[in-house]
Amino acid sequence: MATEAGKIDLKILVVVLVIMATSAAVVSVLLLDTTGQSGSGLSEAFSYDLTELARVDPNLIMYEELNRPLATGFTQSRALALVSDGRILVAGDKAIRIFDRSGNLQRVIEVAGEPRCLTVAPDGNIYAGLGDHVEVFDGGGRRLASWDPLGEEAVLTSIAVHRDSVFVADAGHRVVLHYDHAGELLDHIGEKDPDRNIPGFVVPGPHMDVAVPRDGLLRVSNPGRHRIEAYTTDGDLEFWWGQPSADIERFCGCCNPVNFALLPKDGFVTSEKGLVRVKVYNSDGGFVGVVAGHNDLTGGVQAKICETPEQCQGAGLDVAADADGRVYILDPEKNVIRIFARKETGQ
Repeated sequence: MATEAGKIDLKILVVVLVIMATSAAVVSVLLLDTTGQSGSGLSEAFSYDLTELARVDPNLIMYEELNRPLATGFTQSRALALVSDGRILVAGDKAIRIFDRSGNLQRVIEVAGEPRCLTVAPDGNIYAGLGDHVEVFDGGGRRLASWDPLGEEAVLTSIAVHRDSVFVADAGHRVVLHYDHAGELLDHIGEKDPDRNIPGFVVPGPHMDVAVPRDGLLRVSNPGRHRIEAYTTDGDLEFWWGQPSADIERFCGCCNPVNFALLPKDGFVTSEKGLVRVKVYNSDGGFVGVVAGHNDLTGGVQAKICETPEQCQGAGLDVAADADGRVYILDPEKNVIRIFARKETGQ
C-alpha cells in the first residue's frame, strides 16, 4: 500500500507533467506561423510543378499574333483602351499616349498623377482614374473636369461609360461607383447586402474590371469569387458566371479574372495572372477558346498560381477588342501591346 507521502509525490509529479505539457503546447502555438510569411516549411528541393497546367491544347488556341508588338514608351504601362476609329490609348507613368491604328504616336496627354485606368466615351471624351479620383479630358488632351476624391483607400481600376452613366470600379473600397457625366455620385453598386442577395466583391489585389455590353447590364469582375457578375443600373444582381479551377475553362489562383473586355459581336475576352491565360467566352459565360496561353505570353516562364493576397499584387494583363474582333493585350512587364486575330479570318 502506498504511503501518504508517496501519494503526495505522485500528485506533484502529475501536476508538473501537466504544466510541462501545457507549456509545450503554448510554445508551439506561439511559434506557429499563421501568416505564411515564414514559408511552407518544405525543403528547397520541393516544388509545385505547374508545367502541365501551363500547356494548352493547340486545338483550343483560336488566335495568332500579328506583326511586332507595339512599344508603349512607358516605364510602367497600366491600362489600355481602344477608340472606334482604330486609335489606341495607353495609360502609364504620368501620361496617356494616343497611337493611330498603325501604331504611330499621335499625342501625349500629361496628367498630374499616375493613371491606372481609362476609357473613351462615344463623344470622344477621355475618362481616366488617377489614384483616388476621376479626371475627364477632351480628345485634344484638355482637362475638362476633376471629380471629387474618394479617400486614401480608393484604388480606381476600371471605368465604363454607358448612356448617361459612368461606372467606376474602386478595388480599394470593393464597390462600383455610379456617376452621371457631371461627376455627381448617384449610387454604390455591389456592396454586400444579404437582403438583396448580393454577397459583395472579394478583391485581394488591385484588379477589378467593369463594362456594359449591348444588353445594358453592367458586368463586374469579382476576382476573389472567380466570376463575372451582371447588375442592373439600379444595383440588382441578376446573374453571374465563372468557376474556380486550374482547368482551362475556369479561373485559377486566388483572384481571377483580373481583367476582361467585350467582343464586338457579344462575348468576353478575359485575362488571368499567375497562370497567365487570355481566353474567350460567349455572352452566357460559356468557354469558347484560347487567345494565348501562359507559355505564349511569358515565353515559358515558370507558372505560379497565386494563393495569397500578397502574391496577387503584381500587374495583370489588360485586354481590349476592336470592331474586327482583334484582341489587344497590354504587357506591363515588357511595356508593349500585342495584337492577336482569329486564325480562320486572317485579319
